[in-house]
Amino acid sequence: MKKKILCFVLLFALLLPGSVFATSIDTTVINEKWGKPTFAWGASLSDPEREETMRLLDIAAPENVNSVSVTGQDLVKYLGDGIDSTDSMISSVLVTRQDKGRGVEVEIKTPDNITQISANQYANAAITAGVTDAKILVGAVRPVTGESALTGVFKAFDANGEVLDQDRMQVAQEEIDATNEIVQANKDDSGFTTEQFNAAITEIKAQLQALREKQGELATREDIERIINDALAKFQLDHIITSEQIDRLISLFEKYQKTDAVLAPEVKEQLSQLGDKLGDIYKQAQETGLLDQIAAFFRQLWEAIKNIFQ
Repeated sequence: MKKKILCFVLLFALLLPGSVFATSIDTTVINEKWGKPTFAWGASLSDPEREETMRLLDIAAPENVNSVSVTGQDLVKYLGDGIDSTDSMISSVLVTRQDKGRGVEVEIKTPDNITQISANQYANAAITAGVTDAKILVGAVRPVTGESALTGVFKAFDANGEVLDQDRMQVAQEEIDATNEIVQANKDDSGFTTEQFNAAITEIKAQLQALREKQGELATREDIERIINDALAKFQLDHIITSEQIDRLISLFEKYQKTDAVLAPEVKEQLSQLGDKLGDIYKQAQETGLLDQIAAFFRQLWEAIKNIFQ
């Protein structure tokens, strides 16, 4: 019985949006292979807020960290649009390189303050932009939706001489926006989890890459729609995602497949690693019935909370 409870707790924790197996970044020593981690902080933060953000990201030795601010001008630089203002730049990131084969690992250190974007959404979009084998910690001193944290990742790479492709960065940001819209619209449906949806997004990317490699030309709109529908069905979301939301995904992936990401070998490798993580977690939860148990648990908890106030 204890083993079953432990298994439930472990899988339940993995299904939460706060982590994709990342751990804290050690700043007490300098990694002579990769150099200093980079702290990219929202430029609207006051000095005390910046110090608090560093604490939240477990930056124990600031002198061992490169520090750069992320401004509204950076939104324009990397994404080609946006408001040239730093007023809402709050979410911040700590980024470091890691050994080849580790993939993109993301941990949200302040899950109560990053209110909408999950760790896997960040990881998936970062891969789209061209990020490889990196550890990313995300944090904010007060509640924010979290969309601008991806710009911090772009700024961290730029500050280290790695300029990402602008077309891919723009599609990556649109991926964050589009997937977040769909997550927010369906988050209260008991049959929907963010991780199911992230797994489906990863599957769509992999299938688009396989189709492009096979036929050597862009997928048609009909191909993209079929791939999307197949992925949603695979992860039991076909009865939840609406036709309007599917159209939003079609628009996103029509743009995605026109970037270098669709054929890049490193994207295939990074997606494979992320897909394995998501797929294994989902498969275990599905086979053991834990998806149904988790959904039932939340329904029961919500009913109990409502009854307290009746």
